[in-house]
Parts: sequence; C-alpha cells; structure tokens
Amino acid sequence: MTELGRRLFFDPQLAASGKMACATCHDPAFAYGPPNARSTQLGGPELKTPGLRAVPALRYLQALPPFAEHHFDEAVDESVDQGPTGGHGWDGRADTTHDQARLPLTSPFEMANPDLESVIARLARGAIAQHFRAVFGDDVFADSLRASTALLMCLEVFQQSPKDFYPYSSRYDAYLRGKIALSPSEERGLALFNDPRKGNCASCHPSQIRRGAFPNFTDFGYNAIGVPRNRAIAANADPAFHDLGLCGPLRPDLRNHPAYCGSFRVPSLRNVALRRAFFHNGVFHRLDQVIAFYVERDGQPGRWYSTVRGQVDPYDDLPSALRGNVNRQPPFGGKLGSPPALDEREIRDLVAFLGTLTDSDQLKR
Repeated sequence: MTELGRRLFFDPQLAASGKMACATCHDPAFAYGPPNARSTQLGGPELKTPGLRAVPALRYLQALPPFAEHHFDEAVDESVDQGPTGGHGWDGRADTTHDQARLPLTSPFEMANPDLESVIARLARGAIAQHFRAVFGDDVFADSLRASTALLMCLEVFQQSPKDFYPYSSRYDAYLRGKIALSPSEERGLALFNDPRKGNCASCHPSQIRRGAFPNFTDFGYNAIGVPRNRAIAANADPAFHDLGLCGPLRPDLRNHPAYCGSFRVPSLRNVALRRAFFHNGVFHRLDQVIAFYVERDGQPGRWYSTVRGQVDPYDDLPSALRGNVNRQPPFGGKLGSPPALDEREIRDLVAFLGTLTDSDQLKR
C-alpha cells in the first residue's frame, strides 16, 4: 500500500487535466512543499485557476491530532485549555490524512474532478489498475466506494512513511543527539528563538524534546497573526472577500464563532528555509522578511500595511470588527514607534538557526 500510494502521489492521472499530481504542489525536493515562489499554485481543469491559499508542506504531520475546539496538552499542563488545535490544512477541516487526501481531488482550485467516481473510472482504465488489483483484489473497481476508499487509504499510508515524511535528519536533530555543535550564530539564534522576551518563537513552535519525542516545531494550535493582505491573490481583488481561516470561507461549520476568525493553524518550522512563500496567503517570500514582520508589525505598521486616506490600515486583511482577534503577545504588541524586539544581526542569527532545521535529504539536491 505504501508503494502504491507513492505511485499515486506522483500520478497526474488523478487530476481532471491529466497534468497535475499531488507531487506537483507537494514536491519531495522541497520537503513535500511547493517548488516555487508563487503565493498560491495554479490548478483547475486547465491549470490556470489560482488557489486561495499557499500550499502547506506535508512533512512532520504524523503527530497532528484531529481538530478539537478545546485541546488539553498533558505534556505541558493538562488543566489549561489550549483552544482550537489540530486537523489538516490551514483551517483544520480534515481530521485525518485520509480525509485530507480527498479534498484536492475535487477542489476546483486543484485537481478539479467532479467527484471521486470519475477519478476511479480513469484509474480503472489506466496502467496503475493492475497494481490496485494486486493489492485489493481483482474486483476492487466493481464498487466505486470500495475503490475510492482504497485510493485514499494508499495515499494515507504513503504519508506515514518515516523516511519520506518525518526523517528527523536535520543538523538540529544531530545537535539534540549530541553528535554535532551548532555554530556561534546558530547558537545565538536558538537562544533568541526560545527567549520569551525576544523571538518568543518556541511559544508556538516548541523546540525541545518532550517525553522522548523530538520536536515538530509546532503546537498544532491556531493563531491570528494579522498578516498583510496579499493583493496578488485573485480573490482579493474583491474588497469584500476575506479569508478568515477557521471561520470560512472554505470551512463552513465554524462561521458563527467570530473569536476564531483570522486564525490559521501554526505550521511546522522544519524545512522552513526551503520555503519561498510564507503564511496562509503567501504574502512574504523571504525568511528574514517574515521575522522582520513579526518584530516590527505593531511598532512600524507603515512598513507592512496599506494606507487608506493617508492613514496606515493595520491588519488590513481582516474586517475591522475582527481585528481584536489578532495576537499581541511578544514579539508583537510594541507601541507605535517602539524599536523592534530583534535587530538586524539577531534576525540573521535567527535565520541561521532556522537553517539547521532542514532535513539532510534536502541538502543533497
């Protein structure tokens, strides 16, 4: 099933266009993330339809729990409600890899199939059909539900392959194993990453071994960062359109929870140095730019947000009524005109540390 899932992951026949595989957007040469700097990727029946969100990477999701509005982490403090946590995608609307694999197959922004039955009919006529029959029986295609379940199960099992999706082979993993030392710049960057008065990154991206488990550099929780509106996204040409993450538009069940609006799942920072589009809307394209935004967002908003009638419009990708949801914990929350929590050298050191999170197979390309 793992090997069949691998073949399916790279098979463009899964798409209505016949030109788009899972690996088109989740390239193994980029830690199963996007291979380019586009804010969103192109899909649809002719590969001309722009998506609404940046493509997330698929590595280090093996410990991702199903979505829950109330999460209690016994490894930290099981008496504290951590709030919404888990689920696949930026808004957590798929509880399992099995469920997540279904979404791109029928998304009009991605593989653009009208239904799973059409995918199965195409696979039954293709060269991969014999491999399906070898794994699931000669009659697997007789029942479209059984066949589609087999398809999703293979994609799910493939994404449970440790060497492909959670190898823990970075320099930082070697450092945690006591096999190497970090450079002085990387050591300084790690200290800044963990310092609650400086980067405070570890508050959402834990960096330490917990109960014998190496860190995935995410708590799988949700955060409203207030990133600038990305005017390169086609849907944003409509000033009334807002991507509100947990409360829509792609996730319909939490629309009546305004406190969740603007919140997106915290991604893993493993292999983050390979990315060229950051945040849910891909608005930034350099890692140092991302860090500068974090430490300057509130102190120097004019550098990051649009201006309306001569006034800076902070958090301009959210409706005014929802801007109170934006996180103001350090390094955010500085007063207007205040100096950033990190200077240019410290930003360079933090970038150097984040480079240690790149898996060894990614360094060989």
